[in-house]
Amino acid sequence: MFKSKLKTVFLASSATLLAISMIVLPKVTSEASVDGLNIWWGVVFPSLFPFFVISELLIGFGVVKFIGVILEPLMRPLFRVPGVGGFALAMGMASGNPAGAKITARLRQEKQISQIEAERLVSFTNYSSPLFIFVAVSVGFFHNKDLGIIFAIAHYTGNIMVGLFMRFYGYSREEKVKNEMRRIPVREALRALHKTRIEDKRPIGKLLGDAVNSSIQTLLMIGGFIILFSVINRLLYHLHITSFLASIIGNVLLSIHFPTSLSIPYIAGLFEITLGSKLISEVLHSTLLQQAIMTSFILGFSGFSIQAQVASILAQTDIRFKPFFIARILHGFTAAIITFFIWRPIYIRFFSPDRKTDLPVFLNGFHHPYLQEMYQWGLHYGPLITISALILYIFINYKRSFR
Repeated sequence: MFKSKLKTVFLASSATLLAISMIVLPKVTSEASVDGLNIWWGVVFPSLFPFFVISELLIGFGVVKFIGVILEPLMRPLFRVPGVGGFALAMGMASGNPAGAKITARLRQEKQISQIEAERLVSFTNYSSPLFIFVAVSVGFFHNKDLGIIFAIAHYTGNIMVGLFMRFYGYSREEKVKNEMRRIPVREALRALHKTRIEDKRPIGKLLGDAVNSSIQTLLMIGGFIILFSVINRLLYHLHITSFLASIIGNVLLSIHFPTSLSIPYIAGLFEITLGSKLISEVLHSTLLQQAIMTSFILGFSGFSIQAQVASILAQTDIRFKPFFIARILHGFTAAIITFFIWRPIYIRFFSPDRKTDLPVFLNGFHHPYLQEMYQWGLHYGPLITISALILYIFINYKRSFR
């Protein structure tokens, strides 16, 4: 009872402090809101919207069920989740946070996975996309395309390790029967695909409209969280709360021989990974290895902004948030440790200035100008894609309101 009252007082006090801060610092609040809005409509919306729509269509057409039957013999023994988890794993990697949570919640609503399976699945299907790691972080912030290889190896390997660890979460003896299943033929998968499509009686036009509608509603929610946490992050800095937390983190960093100048960027990264990665890349009095380790941690942790987005998506189902949060902490530490261990055998060996001739053949086409061009294209055309999708959303809802 006392714990519940303490939580109430803390939440009420925090909300009141933020409200007063917004009134006292209106210019700071407005600038932070605009920064968050620019990130959302220029980068996040255009990159996630197509994947959200396609994932909804694939579920409706039965393709996900088909994939689930095919991947059952792989996903069940490794991660103790149904084969449809392979779809969430692939789409989560392709489109980035929080697509994995969106797809997992959808699969749970369709009753294709159980509550425990959904909690296992969501813990390792939310991660940064390759586009974000290579284009935004390594090229956009660090101006070093080779770092993207290190971040990607640490991030995705760490995520798979989290998935293998979370397979033990909520495990019961009854699941052993399911794990000892024989390989299902492709014919059975085709039957499942056809059955799923027949059972979904919506015509193609209705299915497409629902996909667009659902995707944009989710993205509007994500945009709200991005703007909110952009404001919170900026206000905490101006209220000197960030510096206070940084002084505590600084002592921890000193104990592992990291410079205290990384403490404020680290705090910023705990709230929002884009800002945190950018600030870490700008720290002068630190080695590149130290910056890479810190960046790998916050990429794995995902930041409170993305975690709040996932919590909001999961709240529409019976999937609990706590396993996901524990997995994010585990992913952060795992990715940081992997970065430390692969730095010398991979980065120093293949990417240091005096060893460029040792670059593997499959990476020789990985050119810096091409990634910069992709980054600039996204910034230029992203807002246009967002506006077009929002107009389509308004049109669909307008038509439905008169039916």
